Amino acid sequence: TCGSCHFYGGGGDEVKHGDMDSTLINPPLELDVHMSVTGQNFTCTTCHMTTNHEIVGSRYSMDPEQWKGCESCHTEAPHELDSLNEHTRKIACQTCHIPEYARGGKPTKMSWDWSKAGELLDGKPVVRKDASGYVIYDGQKGEFTLEENVVPEYVWFNGQVEYTLAGEKIDPSGVVKINDFLGDKDDPLARIWPVKRFVAVQPYDSGNNTLAVPHLFGSDDSAYWKNYDWDKALAFGMQYAGLEYSGEYGFINSQMYWPISHMVPPADQALVCRDCHTAEDSRLDYLALGYSEEDAARLINFPPTTTGLLAATEFDPLVCNECHANEHSLWSLSSH
Repeated sequence: TCGSCHFYGGGGDEVKHGDMDSTLINPPLELDVHMSVTGQNFTCTTCHMTTNHEIVGSRYSMDPEQWKGCESCHTEAPHELDSLNEHTRKIACQTCHIPEYARGGKPTKMSWDWSKAGELLDGKPVVRKDASGYVIYDGQKGEFTLEENVVPEYVWFNGQVEYTLAGEKIDPSGVVKINDFLGDKDDPLARIWPVKRFVAVQPYDSGNNTLAVPHLFGSDDSAYWKNYDWDKALAFGMQYAGLEYSGEYGFINSQMYWPISHMVPPADQALVCRDCHTAEDSRLDYLALGYSEEDAARLINFPPTTTGLLAATEFDPLVCNECHANEHSLWSLSSH
């Protein structure tokens, strides 16, 4: 029931979220341990309990007093190792346990360029597909890029989101944030979350520097998909929305984040130490996350020593898990 809308958000299967599509209706265990019949066999409402469509766990406000996410079942200390449980203070469970999204065999839309819409052939919108049969250009909507098995980007997130609303002034010289995930490394409620970063080129009112609302579908002469005239479509759409339209328009670059929380593979596919704590291949950009150069260097060069940090090129350690795993550790700590 939930998936009939949420799997198809944005105009197609897997278009919007990146971690939700029709493959979750009956997923194999490798795709999602919670939804699979050979795993936990959950439905959506097992986690997202709801009354009158007021759903806990909403990205509009993830109130920790109402919904604790993964910790609701797994507790705040789900691991046997204290060092891993210590990570949960600053790292969302999803960061380690969802290494990639759009893993079900369907690509997700990563970019959408409305400025390239309008290409017609014999009066009909041109459609181009990639080698796999997915639409990458549509004369009605513009140009798209699609990806599968995508490594997320990572941001601080305390559960609260701010949105750029219709009528608010924007700065067209930069990338306009349609939404902004709040939190930073000093926020006690914030943790590092995996996100899908969706980018677009979309129309705006260049006279008023506001986002524009187009009128797309209809049989009237103002509908963009009727006459492919942006000015008419924007004039009608803005009036309908009760917003002022200057009569001038252009296109701005925008971005939007979507949190990644679904398509959890089995635990043995979770990230390991070296995925974030190596100088060359760390998934986390510690400087961008607000860490000092000293702290960033410490976090990507292991192990620390009493005389300073050993450079990665000077140290060829065993894989962390070979000594620090719950089972089969090379060390018997009780005898050392």
